[in-house]
Amino acid sequence: RVLPSEPKRIGDCCSVTSERRKNTMDIHEYQAKDVLSNFGVTIAPGALAYSPEQAAYRARELGGDSWVVKAQVHAGGRGKAGGVKLCQSDQEIQAACEDMFGKKLVTHQTGPQGKGIYRVYVEAAVPIEREIYLGLVLDRSSQRVMIVASQEGGMEIEDISVEKPDSIVRSTVEPAVGLQEFQAREISFALGIEPPLVQQMVRTLKGCYRAFRDLDATMVEINPLVITGDGRILALDAKMTFDDNALFRHPQISELRDKSQEDPRESRAADRGLSYVGLDGNIGCIVNGAGLAMATMDTIKLAGGEPANFLDIGGGATPERVAKAFRLVMSDQNVQAVLVNIFAGINRCDWVAEGVVQALKEVQIDVPVVVRLAGTNVQEGQRILAQSGLPIIRATTLMEAAERAVGAWSNDLKQATRVRAVQ
Repeated sequence: RVLPSEPKRIGDCCSVTSERRKNTMDIHEYQAKDVLSNFGVTIAPGALAYSPEQAAYRARELGGDSWVVKAQVHAGGRGKAGGVKLCQSDQEIQAACEDMFGKKLVTHQTGPQGKGIYRVYVEAAVPIEREIYLGLVLDRSSQRVMIVASQEGGMEIEDISVEKPDSIVRSTVEPAVGLQEFQAREISFALGIEPPLVQQMVRTLKGCYRAFRDLDATMVEINPLVITGDGRILALDAKMTFDDNALFRHPQISELRDKSQEDPRESRAADRGLSYVGLDGNIGCIVNGAGLAMATMDTIKLAGGEPANFLDIGGGATPERVAKAFRLVMSDQNVQAVLVNIFAGINRCDWVAEGVVQALKEVQIDVPVVVRLAGTNVQEGQRILAQSGLPIIRATTLMEAAERAVGAWSNDLKQATRVRAVQ
């Protein structure tokens, strides 16, 4: 059943572009359009370019008298930031590209650091009659794929939910049978699609759902999905996000990864089999298990500090793996203390201790290191740390570890301040 969306639910199931998600992979607009077109979604003619001259050449290949040049970055809000420009000549295309290539595009989703522009997508302009928002996401409450749509396309879904919540419709798909024809028609009617165009809309909806299901996507968003003056339904923009853990099943999707658009720390971690999310604090965290990592970050905050990262070394943490984790954490220039918090079940505390000692001997670490071990072989792990002769601060509880990490960082900061004052 297609129902109007409740405003309080929008953040839970529709905020598909602003929330930072772990263990997912984004792809570019032109890649998402290529993927969706293989599932029956109609797109406007377009081509990729890596230089201003090539962009002008692509426009001549496409034909017509007006084109849209779009910066290809993993972020929404490109239009407001100057990353989407309408051009009506070769000169305008080249000028638009000159303003984009090699520069950072800063939007509300990229943060102040922005994302580099290294390619653009040149698309033939189309006569737009109506704009529609369409998104498919995983709804945690129903544990189903939810289709979210609105007659108010071209706006961010967060803005639609605030300004025109009654325009939003949502429909949950039963996984045992998939998206049915009648369900797609109900969504079309709720969006006010005219009868001659309903079948096109049904084909678009079913194509998006099949792409979502068959490729293990976590999000598909088309904004705007437009109705043209000549009666076509086209995807003018597209975003797709995929589950990292399922990429081994889809090598053709895995090959679309663009590491230039990702946090380099997270890319390095993924290449080494580690789960890493960079944050803005100054206390690096090396933890085993996502739940323990979240608890560690909360405890650091409670102790008055700010976590610099979420790093889960997972099970089977060998000394080499722990050493890799240290190198990764120390690659962040903001890290001023490191907290290692291990609760060993599958892991062994002696392995982790050996890894910590190995890392401190191999990697130049000039910040305080606090280690808290618990679980399997904890006594042997503590012995290895104690006999290493290294300046490792040990703790027995999580709260104690967090307080010592924050305290060690504060003392280092005060000492550095005094040194600067003397100088």
